[in-house]
Amino acid sequence: MENERKKETARVVKFVFFSISAGLIEIISFTILNEFAKLPYWPCYLIALVLSVLWNFTLNRKFTFRSAANVPVAMLKVALFYAVFTPATTILGDYLADNVGWNEYLVTGLNMALNFVTEYLYDRFVVFGASLDTNEKAKAEKEAEEFRKKIEEISETEEM
Repeated sequence: MENERKKETARVVKFVFFSISAGLIEIISFTILNEFAKLPYWPCYLIALVLSVLWNFTLNRKFTFRSAANVPVAMLKVALFYAVFTPATTILGDYLADNVGWNEYLVTGLNMALNFVTEYLYDRFVVFGASLDTNEKAKAEKEAEEFRKKIEEISETEEM
């Protein structure tokens, strides 16, 4: 049980760091499009979000959830999440930024925070839930751990 808690904590930490990097990609691309291309809020947000999602999916599949799941199926599941999340946050964000007058960076930051929490839960339990720790690296680590435990058991019996 303790080992599972450590694994889950490590997953959350990795997800946080990869999400930070994806967030940087999102905010930098949003800023470039907003400040230099002078596009309305929604295309800036949409383009930045897509870039961020592709980056985050790739890293988290391989390193956080260590999944060997079928990539197109996993991407389809992520696409289904964003089929709901993106229109909702794009419409609401556009309304808040362009109609209510909220700062577009505040709106984007709120969307990013909402995305962070909901995407972790969705990825963890829906996209990769059945395929956690199934890639080659995860399998090798599990075999090494089992081998280490067997060595410890042998050592303990020899000491008796």
